[in-house]
Amino acid sequence: MRIGVFCSGGDAPGMNPCVRAVVRAAGQAGHEVVGIRRGWQGLLDEDFFGKEHGQTVMNLRSVSGWGRYGGTFLHSSRSDEFRTVAGQQKAAENLRRNQIDALIPIGGDGTFHGAVDLANHWDGQIIGCPGTIDNDLLGTDFTIGFATAVRTAVEAVDKVHDTAASHERMFLIEVMGRHSGYIAVYTALAASAETACIPETPTDIGEIVAHLHTLKARGKTSVMMIVAEGDEGGDAAIINRKLIDAGCPYATRVLVLGHLQRGGSPAPFDRILASQLGIWAVDGIGQNLTGVMAGCVNGERTYTPFPETFAHHKPIPAMMLKLLDTLAM
Repeated sequence: MRIGVFCSGGDAPGMNPCVRAVVRAAGQAGHEVVGIRRGWQGLLDEDFFGKEHGQTVMNLRSVSGWGRYGGTFLHSSRSDEFRTVAGQQKAAENLRRNQIDALIPIGGDGTFHGAVDLANHWDGQIIGCPGTIDNDLLGTDFTIGFATAVRTAVEAVDKVHDTAASHERMFLIEVMGRHSGYIAVYTALAASAETACIPETPTDIGEIVAHLHTLKARGKTSVMMIVAEGDEGGDAAIINRKLIDAGCPYATRVLVLGHLQRGGSPAPFDRILASQLGIWAVDGIGQNLTGVMAGCVNGERTYTPFPETFAHHKPIPAMMLKLLDTLAM
């Protein structure tokens, strides 16, 4: 059997070890692996790993050492062409022409929407691996890249703590998360931030300012606020202006971490999770599964139909929000 593997959408630390696991697990099972570069667009362009050197498949040495690197050596992209029916039909024809029997896309909800669309035109197997720092897919406790993104954000906040204390200021640090507050909540907890603004809960500026006055009265001279970029109250810059207008008692500064959170060598947790999911995706192909995402829930493997992975918003556990409220004193 020939298995195609690619990365799509935003890159996430751990994509490389996931590809490594796919190649090695498939090789052990007697399958061939075709590396598709640049995601769905690469499939449309038949941009295959090693093609320029006349290679047709990835071997064990192709992925040697990949486990410790961030980003994705297969590269990633977004494809407007693939969003069209004509593009999906072209992708299906390319898969047939190159005798690819199964596909393992690594990405987030956009990638899996694409997998659902492709299945309307191609009868091969498709099993996805959740690669997104946002941790916003249902069917797995954690997604590949989330742990590393949080580590990166926490390291940044730890450094900002020093200058905030030196100048007795409040910093609003914006992290990624257009629709999900997972990175913000975990960063706030790990970095001892006083508050977090996330899409899942209402941002009450008056309540926050009252809390800041309480902290000031207790003698607290510096404050950390973590803001998810998709908070319903606005991004960090907007929330900062609202706080100032409402009488914030601290001098404030805004820091946007941005794409910094996507880079860096994957954390050990992400390397292990990515390896597990890559192997489980190959195992699922061996079990004749299709149209599902390989995940890990409570330490156990799961296979969740693609539509269920993005059917509704993935809630942040109430106990995590309670923990944040308790510690933000």
